[in-house]
Amino acid sequence: MDIGVLGATGPAGRAMVLRLASVGFDVAVGSRSAARAAETCDELLAEFPDHDLSIRSGDNGEAADCELVIIATPWEAAPEVASTVARHLNRKVVICMSNALARVAGEFQPLVPPRGSVSANVQAMVPGAYVVAAMHHVPAVELGAIEDEVHSDVLICSDHPWAIETVSRIVEKIPGARPLDAGRLSNATAIEAFTAVMLQLNTRYKTRVAVRFIGIDD
Repeated sequence: MDIGVLGATGPAGRAMVLRLASVGFDVAVGSRSAARAAETCDELLAEFPDHDLSIRSGDNGEAADCELVIIATPWEAAPEVASTVARHLNRKVVICMSNALARVAGEFQPLVPPRGSVSANVQAMVPGAYVVAAMHHVPAVELGAIEDEVHSDVLICSDHPWAIETVSRIVEKIPGARPLDAGRLSNATAIEAFTAVMLQLNTRYKTRVAVRFIGIDD
């Protein structure tokens, strides 16, 4: 599968590109600046010269031409970026992994974007796409450490059940990750907001927590 990552020059996007390429996907590094995307692509390939990573660069439009698209931009930019490439996204699965957060007086707090979540806002901007909320709770450091397993459950929600299945098959290829169907896209509100709790735990206990649910058979 050919996967394009929009906003791939940031920490989450870079990590997502590396992890997907490490498990055999062809990945396009997308950015508003094609030059910056090319620079990021070169950096990633240089970082892991012993891995056969299928990574190429382009602007967001070129990345959006892929079979499946991931939006890894900062949350406030996600709907705008999606709208600028909307014609490329029609009838495609689009994963939104952005969280609306702010740090206030040293603590992380969730924000409530239009329509309740970043993912729902993106779906409104690209009504012809099949938006899926996923990958919110996997820290970029662990995601990008491709020689290690991720050790995390991945909550996936969408109004399109077959799109959840598609994303679940991708997540299953990531060592240590377990996809869980979390229902309709309305649940993205709670999933995105919980990221603030995780970041707060990381800060308080100087660690990186992961989400694991007990009582669900593999």
